[in-house]
Amino acid sequence: MSKSDFLIRVCVWLALLGYLPGAAYALTHRNDGRWEKALRWIWTASGLCLLLHIAFALHFVHQWNQASVYAETARQTAEVFKVNWGGGMYVNYALLTLWIAEIVWWWAWPQSYRRRPRWLTLSWQAFLLFIFFNATVVFVNGTLRWLGVLGTMVLLWVWWRKHSWERWD
Repeated sequence: MSKSDFLIRVCVWLALLGYLPGAAYALTHRNDGRWEKALRWIWTASGLCLLLHIAFALHFVHQWNQASVYAETARQTAEVFKVNWGGGMYVNYALLTLWIAEIVWWWAWPQSYRRRPRWLTLSWQAFLLFIFFNATVVFVNGTLRWLGVLGTMVLLWVWWRKHSWERWD
């Protein structure tokens, strides 16, 4: 594995790893300040790792050529789904933009961030879980796939446990 491949992979896996506790917090303790500061830092670091992952891939693999990114995304999508579509590139750019926007919101206006509507949090987390599942289960193989399945199952269990207990309170 080349140094550039290593950097690209480490950055995305650090982003995915940081996503897990951030998502668990967002889904279960959104107004509980005990863990907020630490998790805001983890969420920020994860977003920056995602930014670095995309920047490194654009620089080292695609030489900042968007047509190359689109073609590679289409190739990978066709390999898995038999559909030659590169639109996942735009999904990834939307993911990065929204994640950075959320980080800015959480740091600049923490009270507003904490009071955001529950439907917004759940919609955002559902989108992130979809991305996480695809990145860790659908588009990888081997041990990493099983770690992705485990991470997805843990998040679903955390969310279900929190919300199933709330019905009985």
